[in-house]
Amino acid sequence: MTPSTILLLIIIYFGTLFYISHRVSKKDSGNEAFFTANKNSKWYLVAFGMIGTALSGVTFISVPGEVGAASGEQFKYFQFVLGNALGFIVITKLLLPLYYRMNLTSIYGYIEQRMGIFSYKTAASIFLISRTISSAFRLYLVVIVLQRFVFDFYHIPFAFTVLISLLLIFSYTYRGGLKTIIITDTLQTFFLVTSVFLTIYFICDRMDLSAISAFEEVKNSNYSKIFFFDDFMGSKFHFIKQILGGMFVTIAMTGLDQDLMQKNLSCKNIGEAQKNMFTFTGIFVVINIFFLSVGALLYIYANKNGIAIPTDLVTGKPRTDLLFPEIALNHLALVPAIVFLLGIIAATFATTDSALTALTTSFCVDFLGMDKAENSHKKNTVKIRHLVHISFSILVFFIILVFNVINDSSVVGMIFKVASYTYGPLLGLYAFGLFQKSRNVHDKLVPIICLLSPFFTYLINENSKLLFAGYVFDNELIVLNGLITYLGLYITSSKRSDKISF
Repeated sequence: MTPSTILLLIIIYFGTLFYISHRVSKKDSGNEAFFTANKNSKWYLVAFGMIGTALSGVTFISVPGEVGAASGEQFKYFQFVLGNALGFIVITKLLLPLYYRMNLTSIYGYIEQRMGIFSYKTAASIFLISRTISSAFRLYLVVIVLQRFVFDFYHIPFAFTVLISLLLIFSYTYRGGLKTIIITDTLQTFFLVTSVFLTIYFICDRMDLSAISAFEEVKNSNYSKIFFFDDFMGSKFHFIKQILGGMFVTIAMTGLDQDLMQKNLSCKNIGEAQKNMFTFTGIFVVINIFFLSVGALLYIYANKNGIAIPTDLVTGKPRTDLLFPEIALNHLALVPAIVFLLGIIAATFATTDSALTALTTSFCVDFLGMDKAENSHKKNTVKIRHLVHISFSILVFFIILVFNVINDSSVVGMIFKVASYTYGPLLGLYAFGLFQKSRNVHDKLVPIICLLSPFFTYLINENSKLLFAGYVFDNELIVLNGLITYLGLYITSSKRSDKISF
């Protein structure tokens, strides 16, 4: 597949998104449509479209790549996915009813009513910082792929590639916001899901495998181990760690994250929102099985055809996340290459467009008060929203350039890990609010507690082997982070005379 063909495909793809955006937003581009889609979204469209948001471009290329990683990960990620499913159930039964009962536009409005203004601004700031960094990180890793396989051919600078990517996203989301994204993400998820199934079909076809024989090939390979029960203390792959990590990461990074919750809150009522979440959970689990199967088949195909894992152009180290694009774009036919490209573009932009919309919503609502009755009818609110939207796009642009200058996967990975640490305080804040209804926090101390918690979590993680007889943390570290925040809030809190009802 030539770079010119890829470029033409990208132009057609975004032309379609622009057409959809124009049709959806031409009659209504106000703040209510941008923030909540007028609370009129169809639950089945939200459920399907959320798959594209939840599965970023990093997932699209990294999950299959990790199946054959030297660390022996195989299908261990599916344990984490099962934990995700449990987390989604908790969100559906505990958090969504709370958000709907309080009629929230930003989910951090709960913290404002429960704890106070300092706690509220802290929670919203945690989201803005974390989601900005993580969105930039995800887009950065995928733009690298597009740069390597497409834009280097035209000698287009990396910075220009990033700028164009963000400009395209801004162009089809700035008017309709969530109302547009509900539709465009449905289309992008269709491309994503279709690409996974078709990739499996094309690889099986090249290896003359039927569906049953492909299943047996994966089952009997060295890549299909799912459950890991050995070495609870020292292994990051252990079943309990993955389940706990998957569950609490989901509760914090989905249920307490404005991005994915904003789509749920666009449904007509709590019944439809819960129906959406249960449907989404089922699809999410199934699609991840197929992602892992793609990974196993990619490594089997590579081994049979002598295809080496691509190396990083700077460090020279193997990059497992480049195996999928390497095989799809350079070793299969034109149609499989098109299918892969549509999948990775859909996964990347469905995540980034949703994140930029959520960041804009959170800032406009949580810091500018655009949901307040006294501000809702001001004439310049839409113009201000546009400025906020483009400001976050510019911020993401510069963060990606910083990642590229660093150009060290360990350092960039650490930055992303630090961003993920910040969701722990959100977990602690909401846990305290929900389970300590007879106590009041010391509102002005909350920002300090939420800053110290990730710091102490990091110190404990770095010394966990010494402190806990060889124990090694993985994703369940977020539980410790949330617990430290919870304890800090409890110690500094005081009893209240009445018990609140929300």
